[in-house]
Amino acid sequence: MDIGMIGLGRMGANIARRLMRAGHGTVVFDRSAEAIADVAAEGGIAASSLEDVAAKLNSPRAIWLMLPSGAVTENAVQAAAAVLQPGDILIDGGNSFFKDSVRRGQMLAEKGIRFLDVGTSGGVWGLERGYCMMIGGDTDAVRHLDPIFTALAPGKGSIEPTPGREMRDPRVQQGYIHCGKTGSGHFAKMIHNGIEYGMMQAYAEGFNILETRGDKALPEPERFSYDMADLAEVWRRGSVVSSWLLDLSAIALAKDPKLDGFSGAVADSGEGRWTVEAAIEQAVPAEVLAAAVFARFRSRRDHTFAEKLLSAMRFEFGGHVEAKPPAK
Repeated sequence: MDIGMIGLGRMGANIARRLMRAGHGTVVFDRSAEAIADVAAEGGIAASSLEDVAAKLNSPRAIWLMLPSGAVTENAVQAAAAVLQPGDILIDGGNSFFKDSVRRGQMLAEKGIRFLDVGTSGGVWGLERGYCMMIGGDTDAVRHLDPIFTALAPGKGSIEPTPGREMRDPRVQQGYIHCGKTGSGHFAKMIHNGIEYGMMQAYAEGFNILETRGDKALPEPERFSYDMADLAEVWRRGSVVSSWLLDLSAIALAKDPKLDGFSGAVADSGEGRWTVEAAIEQAVPAEVLAAAVFARFRSRRDHTFAEKLLSAMRFEFGGHVEAKPPAK
């Protein structure tokens, strides 16, 4: 089937490429002519505007926005609302605030346009590994786009089936889920990213304790010197703390054992903050996630090995550059 892709950044371009590899017609547009040309050279159908994207799609048209959250996405949603027709589908695959998605879904529904909020995880590795997707919105629209989501998802791979899942939605084992009504996809992705903050912080703090164990302030017999790259590598293999984040840490440490290429000023995308705000709104304790968010704020003023590892992990999974230090 065919689909429009608006926004050809790190993830948007690779989403388009993965769809093209699966044989889906992909009409692409970005404010960067170079980005359009790069994807078009690989088989994408270049468009000159959002209106041109819509004109080149078959009905019911489906357009996927992969843009930064906030004003950029808001403007694109409003522009799409003026172009799309009843029955068409608009997808927001970025990290939008879930309450914005609820509002946008209501606005588009009044025009008969179906809106899907798709929390998309996979970062710069998604082209090869696939994308885990959490989808909110119209059930029929999700079913219509199952071929698109199946192409983007990682698939079952080598992961062992979970016992007792025989009667449940098989799409979940492929790597995507229809969470429910509009907003539920972005809410699930927001909490996913909040958990990610906590997991990253735990690795960072643990490795920081290991890295400083050779401090001369400690009794000499109790000082230890670890090869961080080797320790990360051995934990990947059979350890209870193994994970993809640990895999990425091992990659970063193998390339740069002292992480000298990172200052340790760690940015936050906003979803960690939103997760903590939701916890407060719901009166749910979230001590670890809140501490992880505040640790990122502190990192922009006081850098340790822990913060360097956080920066390294963010760069490995998403290509994120470090935060700029606050003005003094």
